[in-house]
Amino acid sequence: MSLVIGLAGTELIAQERIWLEDKHVCGVILFARNIRNREQLEMLIADVRRTRKDLIICVDQEGGRVARCREGFVDLPPLEQIGLLAEKKKLSAAFRACELHAQLMSTDMIATGFDMSFAPVVDLKRGNLAIGNRAFSADPALCAKLSVHYVQAMQASGMAATIKHFPGHGTVKEDTHFDLAVDNRSKESIFKEDLLPFKATVGAGAKAVMTAHVSYPAIDQEAAGYSKIWLQDILRKQLGFKGVIFSDDISMLGGANVGTFAERIERHYAAGCDLILVCQVDATAEVMQQKLGRVANPDLLASLRTKRQAAAKRKLAGKKFQTMQARLAKLLSNVADNC
Repeated sequence: MSLVIGLAGTELIAQERIWLEDKHVCGVILFARNIRNREQLEMLIADVRRTRKDLIICVDQEGGRVARCREGFVDLPPLEQIGLLAEKKKLSAAFRACELHAQLMSTDMIATGFDMSFAPVVDLKRGNLAIGNRAFSADPALCAKLSVHYVQAMQASGMAATIKHFPGHGTVKEDTHFDLAVDNRSKESIFKEDLLPFKATVGAGAKAVMTAHVSYPAIDQEAAGYSKIWLQDILRKQLGFKGVIFSDDISMLGGANVGTFAERIERHYAAGCDLILVCQVDATAEVMQQKLGRVANPDLLASLRTKRQAAAKRKLAGKKFQTMQARLAKLLSNVADNC
């Protein structure tokens, strides 16, 4: 169990090298602030790996507005467009779009040097301010079907899928980057609706889960990432999930009701989170100064690493990869025109 930390800029600084050598750190997560273009990003990732070879390197490259890698990278649409295609009764085309989207994104990120892109969003598209068009659909059954295809294609491409935000962030209104969020629906409603895509994708073999900074009082007063009921009783025991559980960013205000960063980290660990995200630089500095976190389990980290960078680079440069992009664009062209 350990920490995945954020960095300040486009090059490593001396203090960050010290942080990365700390036994409590198992990886980094990169954001737009760290990325100018592909060449610079590959240099940064190589520098991180020279500092410590066993680190996992992560990013949020979902497509649409949540795409940290832009200049020189594949431009992918939000998942909503695939869901709209499915809702037009073109389910087989939507399944193919899922596969293409997942393959394009995974190949692009693996070729650049990433181990993980935290995707896909399997929340329901029900008006949440943070989720918006990042989700496939408001329909739980349809969202589950599309999510399964995405997860399977992503992992077949060599990258662990991270289903988020467990057990469902889509139905509350609040954006947990800025507000506390409480979902006051019944247990029956949450289990029949929001939990359905998670159950399906766990069954499909998703290797990682990211928790939501949302509380569901009908099940537990604690936000899901701080809840033993959600993580141990429901996710591990009822759903049978055996992969890696990530917290969402401890810097987000949705998790701030617990108190200090130290308290948030300990509560996430106690609930059952394996790896803790510390995305903001000020939070990273405070956490590392206090020597928070725990030593990572090597087997846990090994399950998340990609090993196909050379093959992905060859695929990225090939004509087939360009054909895949064109095929995805064609499948979604009518949907995009009507959005």
